[in-house]
Amino acid sequence: MIVAIDGPSGAGKSTVAKAVAKKLGFSCLDTGAMYRAVAWRAVQDGVPLDDAEACGRIAREKEIAFRHEAGDPVPRRVFIDGDEVTDAIRTAEIDRAVSPVSALPSVREALLGQQRRIGAAGDFVVEGRDIGTVVFPDAAVKVFLTASDEERAHRRVRQNVDRGFGSIDYEEVLADIRRRDAYDSGRKTAPLKPADDAVHIDSTGHYIEEVIEAICELARQSQHRAAL
Repeated sequence: MIVAIDGPSGAGKSTVAKAVAKKLGFSCLDTGAMYRAVAWRAVQDGVPLDDAEACGRIAREKEIAFRHEAGDPVPRRVFIDGDEVTDAIRTAEIDRAVSPVSALPSVREALLGQQRRIGAAGDFVVEGRDIGTVVFPDAAVKVFLTASDEERAHRRVRQNVDRGFGSIDYEEVLADIRRRDAYDSGRKTAPLKPADDAVHIDSTGHYIEEVIEAICELARQSQHRAAL
């Protein structure tokens, strides 16, 4: 079974996906980390972020791997071509770089097949921006998770404070979220949008545990229908 969770930057998709995977006993595939790893490599190599050929080559040739801790379905470490980038891909610089890189058809095509192969191997919770529309259009459960711009900016600032890097200037973070929303929604390739059959969940003002349980219940209902 695939549980697809799409939504804009800062909606809490990664946190929710990991928690849902743990509760359901599924594995978690963080496709966003894959695009971030490609963006990080491009930045490190001085590759222009609009260079489709060079960025596509990174996505094709640089192996992206996730490492798990024993008994944990959620990957805790991210590597590209042997370099650990777990923390490096979560900086403000990569926040800005990942949108143009992930919009490149050459990059998306290079990573799409790998994502589908991973997903076909078992039960996964997968989060991103085009999971239910492009990557797994036949997913058993599709969720479009969002929150208000202001709520997402506050969450991102708190996250950056907790992890010790990234901007903690609320206005700067809010502007970056709105910029990224506009970019992701307006791109020609796999734009950010809900699948027609996605369940919309607005987490503004809700405890994260409520959101997690709502998605888990959708998965349980789907499993029950499949068993009939």
